[in-house]
Amino acid sequence: MRVLDILFRYVVAFLALLALWQIGAWALGPYILPAPLDVLAAWVDALRGNDLWGHIRSSAFRVATAMILAWVTAFPLGIFLGYKRRIDRFISPMVFLTYPLPKIVLLPVFLTLFGLGDLSKILLIALTTGYQILVVTRDGIRHLDGRYLESFRTLGGSPAQLIRHVLVPAALPDAMTSLKVASGTAVAVLFMAESFATQSGLGFIIMDAWGRGDQLEMFCGILSMSLLGLMVYETCHITEKLLCRWKKLETKR
Repeated sequence: MRVLDILFRYVVAFLALLALWQIGAWALGPYILPAPLDVLAAWVDALRGNDLWGHIRSSAFRVATAMILAWVTAFPLGIFLGYKRRIDRFISPMVFLTYPLPKIVLLPVFLTLFGLGDLSKILLIALTTGYQILVVTRDGIRHLDGRYLESFRTLGGSPAQLIRHVLVPAALPDAMTSLKVASGTAVAVLFMAESFATQSGLGFIIMDAWGRGDQLEMFCGILSMSLLGLMVYETCHITEKLLCRWKKLETKR
């Protein structure tokens, strides 16, 4: 029943968006905003070929690889900085000085250093999302009640057990929330990164179609990227439910 309820809400939201889209198409005309049914028909037709699937695979590979890289790097580092306060005193100023910098402005630098292939795009997305995970994880550990740590040490817990049973569970819920928030940022950076010096990816076909004045193809790309963003977010959401099962138990109490 829970799955059916979620699907029902998504269907209702989708139909509401289609209705607003159709009203906008009537108001602006098909040359500016094509009708949703025309876009959906063109999108289904495009999926029958290999070109759109190839762009979807390229974009999905880049954003998935980048977010995994960001997580395996930023989550342990955030725990380490949050727990080792002496080291954090020297590292955190560097983190907070560079955190507000919009990482997308580094795209030309990354393209110069790492080439025009996937590596530069993956590293830029990973850097952008990794900062969010790092900051939230660090703060989650720093706000952990010190009595838990003292009690665990008193019971004779080893450092490895401390990490596994105290630090990781304490940081994981907030870190997973930051990962879900970062999923939207990751897709936005993906679009910008694929808009320059590349010939593959959904960002490329959106900007290429816009330059040629092909509104239907452009909106097919926009629809595909929107669905990719939804899949990335839902994957993070499902992963959070699997890794943080105790949160569901606490909610029921």
